[in-house]
Amino acid sequence: MHRTYSMRQSRAPTASQLQNPPPPPSSTKSGRLFGKGSLAGHALRRNAGGAFGPDLARKLSQLVKMEKNVMRSMENVAKERMEVAQQLSLWGEAGDEDVSDVTDKLGVLLYEIGELEDQYVDRYDQYRVTVKSIRNIEASVQPSRDRKQKITDQIAHLKYKEPNSPKIVVLEQELVRAEAESLVAEAQLSNITREKIKAAYTYQFDALREHCEKVAIIAGYGKHLLELIDDTPVTPGETRAAYDGYEASKAIIQDCEDALTNWVTANAAVSSKLSTRSRNLSQRRRSIIQARNEGHDLSAQDAPINDGSSWVAREDSEEEDDQRHSVLDSDGGMNGGEHRGRTQEPIAA
Repeated sequence: MHRTYSMRQSRAPTASQLQNPPPPPSSTKSGRLFGKGSLAGHALRRNAGGAFGPDLARKLSQLVKMEKNVMRSMENVAKERMEVAQQLSLWGEAGDEDVSDVTDKLGVLLYEIGELEDQYVDRYDQYRVTVKSIRNIEASVQPSRDRKQKITDQIAHLKYKEPNSPKIVVLEQELVRAEAESLVAEAQLSNITREKIKAAYTYQFDALREHCEKVAIIAGYGKHLLELIDDTPVTPGETRAAYDGYEASKAIIQDCEDALTNWVTANAAVSSKLSTRSRNLSQRRRSIIQARNEGHDLSAQDAPINDGSSWVAREDSEEEDDQRHSVLDSDGGMNGGEHRGRTQEPIAA
């Protein structure tokens, strides 16, 4: 009679989504042939990530694979939290009126946390994709390093075997060109790494801040719901007073919905305040960076290297690799047709 299976009657964009449009679904939610990942599959992906590709990009490649494991684990947590929320609501149905109503509304709040976690995975993927772009530039720099090293080794070999060989002069000229190319590539790597690492973790921390603030909001309203349960002990045979909190519980849910809908970063309750010493040291660092950058235009150095022999060309094979290994992740079921969300029934006004 009073069951409510969704917090919102409609899914209109929130103020935060209007200010910062949500990203597309994460890459881990598509292209999977089998079910939820296992710990063995996680370990396989993590180890495989650092076993292939150029030496320069192996460590970051392994990090990218590990982050994919994190995201898939978060997907499972989000899904299971929504299932738990539904089960709580079903369990409370048979209880007294106050317990039934409050557990139902608590299920609504917990389900909303699951949906927030699912949205967080999408924003977390922005961070991971940006980190992958650093891995790609690392991989593109490796050929120039290898070429320079190869020429250096050839020169050393000839000087040892044939000190008067005319090839030495030719190779030394090639080495000069290779060093110039390598210098440009290393500058690109340095510049892009700094730019992308700041962008990547800005995505992650902004998403984490929004997620945690909204979960804190839900937790606060959840405690208000608990106050509607009368936990005064009764003696055997005594009858509790009739429950009259239906309107109050619906109002609390509505207040929570409004708080989530209207939340924006500018109104965040938690702020990170630096001490005077930290602020002064940070400002000094920013001033030094600004002074170094004045009069230097390095934008032309940020053009990506286009090397057909680069490992970057194999970037799109990552999902294919995961599918080949996904049989180890299978728990016996397909998840391509999973249905998100609970049956929505509008809250009575």
